[in-house]
Amino acid sequence: MIFSSFEFFVFLGLVLAILSQVRDEGARRNVLLVVSYLFYGWWDWRFCFLRFGTTLIDYLVARRIETASAPRRRRAWLLASLISNLGVLVIFKYMNFFIGSLAPLLQSAGIEVPHLKIILPVGISFFTFQSMSYVIDVYRGSLRATRNLRDFTLFVAFFPQLVAGPIVRGSEFLPQMDYFHPLKRSNLQAGMETFIRGFTKKALFADTLAVYVDPVFAHPAAYASLTCWLAVTAYAAQIYYDFSGYTDMAIGLGRMLGFEFPVNFRHPCRSLNITEFWRRWHITLSSWLRDYLYIPLGGNRSGRARTYVNLMATMLLGGLWHGASWTFVVWGALHGVALAVHKFFTERRGPSRAGEGGLPQALLSWAGTFVFVLITWVFFRSSDFDTARVMLSKMAFFDPSGVRWYHVQAITVLVLAVLLHVSAVLRGDRSPRLDLGRPLAWSGLAALLLVILLFAPFGSNPFIYFQF
Repeated sequence: MIFSSFEFFVFLGLVLAILSQVRDEGARRNVLLVVSYLFYGWWDWRFCFLRFGTTLIDYLVARRIETASAPRRRRAWLLASLISNLGVLVIFKYMNFFIGSLAPLLQSAGIEVPHLKIILPVGISFFTFQSMSYVIDVYRGSLRATRNLRDFTLFVAFFPQLVAGPIVRGSEFLPQMDYFHPLKRSNLQAGMETFIRGFTKKALFADTLAVYVDPVFAHPAAYASLTCWLAVTAYAAQIYYDFSGYTDMAIGLGRMLGFEFPVNFRHPCRSLNITEFWRRWHITLSSWLRDYLYIPLGGNRSGRARTYVNLMATMLLGGLWHGASWTFVVWGALHGVALAVHKFFTERRGPSRAGEGGLPQALLSWAGTFVFVLITWVFFRSSDFDTARVMLSKMAFFDPSGVRWYHVQAITVLVLAVLLHVSAVLRGDRSPRLDLGRPLAWSGLAALLLVILLFAPFGSNPFIYFQF
């Protein structure tokens, strides 16, 4: 069920209508748990059993870890959780990837391994990381294991951010269970404003850009160089508006229901270096990788060389987290190299003073970062290396032959995107607000919906990050 679909609006209306009639907090949480599983089961009800099974394991393991006194037993229970969660990921997401990668070696040895018919559960990477972080935090002693199975199950399955994040940690969600969550007008209004902003990003910006991006990446050899450059730029905007749009909708939905989710994006397109980019892009994933992978590997505590190795390992696994394909691994590796290079030169140069170098240097740093991110998005978007090779060749060597296609609506959206980012910079990174408490805002909302109906592509496209 897609947030921008008619079915979801009916679903949300029914949920809010039911909750408005429920006065008991326990009953409200029961309703939220049931509708969360209905939301996930709408796609394929069979995976609800998988979701509950892994949830139950982590719930029981966390309690065992907390009550165990011997360090060896605590580590054994933690290992059981990691094997359970990562085992599910390997089986459903990576098994065919590993089989395909080893196929040439196996075939040379006379072993034929068939491609397995495995359906990838929607959002498996998100809710697996979310549940794993809870058990690890309990093991570290930074979070108490919850005794309420219903509340923990709701934490893992909460429908607003279940399938595409943001990755909410137990330390962020479970303490909110200490409070009541009746429907409040202030929460509904603030949540609706955020949801509408996300819906606009998805329906008007991301889906419009997809109409231009998809044909070019399907047959890049047929298009001229400038068309390919524009398509890659459009994809950078598409994935930002698609994913940040989903995040805004998820945060808005959580707010409507009385819950707070962490921020996941802070205008990454204005980053002046690759380190800053990862502090602004998919913040909940980058912080998760830092806290549960990079730092446990040693972080920057074991010398410069080991720090670079840790960065590379973290980004390689981060790339593989996004998808079971070598193109994602290359995407992660390129970002790992860039982070290591930036860290190397930053350490050699020493801490820089604010504003050092002036506007020209800032513009040069921004342009270099932006072009690098554009080039790496080619691997992220391409279905295989051959597609990436052709696209990069078209971008590197000016080739006027081929179709020159410049989609007017896509260009219009890109121009609007630039204006919105410039406006955000001038406002100090604050997003524009649609204050529904003011009567004039409803006229603006009606005009916005009319624009979406007139210009947005017909139909509801799945969010890009649903596949992860």
